[in-house]
Amino acid sequence: MKEQCNKILVVDDEVKIVEAVKAYLENSRYQVFTAYDGEEALNQFETVNPDLVVLDLMLPKISGEELCQKIRKQSRIPIIMLTAKVQIDDKINGFNIGADDYMTKPFSPRELVVRVQGLLRRCSDGISPLFNIMSWNNGNLEIDVAEMIVKKFGKEVNLTPTEFKILSSMIKYPKKVFTREELIEIALGIDYDGFDRTIDSHIKNLRSKIEDDSSNPTYIITVRGTGYKFGGEDIKQ
Repeated sequence: MKEQCNKILVVDDEVKIVEAVKAYLENSRYQVFTAYDGEEALNQFETVNPDLVVLDLMLPKISGEELCQKIRKQSRIPIIMLTAKVQIDDKINGFNIGADDYMTKPFSPRELVVRVQGLLRRCSDGISPLFNIMSWNNGNLEIDVAEMIVKKFGKEVNLTPTEFKILSSMIKYPKKVFTREELIEIALGIDYDGFDRTIDSHIKNLRSKIEDDSSNPTYIITVRGTGYKFGGEDIKQ
């Protein structure tokens, strides 16, 4: 059985802080990615698809506040903010823009690890999409995540559990390119021992149900040599 490892993105312009946090997290068996400014962090976020972000507020290029807001526009992954600001108004503002937890500098890396563990436990059933009911392309496709209902042009579409797992996972991270291996783990479990091309059959069936033209897909886009990504537009609540 393959061991799963949560991916943590640590963002701070102070090298010593990043190195200390990285060491403690890796010692707790997390896979750690780092960035030292907001622009690099945004690129890492979109590429790595982390499970949690540790984010400093005072960053070059793109501020921590702005970066937090950008992340919140596309994901609900947990965010722990780090800052030297100690005023209660600063903390309230951090929560208002989307932080899940808040630590003031100087802080204990050991305590940070505990907070990371706690947030990930609370999210262990998977990251929720931004809204329970989401629609794309002027209502052409609608998904009620809570009720597991998919509608095409207002009519319910019957997806298999595997197809729904694939689709709901992809809409949580609309910019992420999923490899076949990742989609297999999501849909079939990490113990699956079949061919990775099995996922292509599920993708083909899913496209036949939700696309206007499955040979020219709008939603499930092939990224040659890598896998698939979600391509719908105009997300609405």
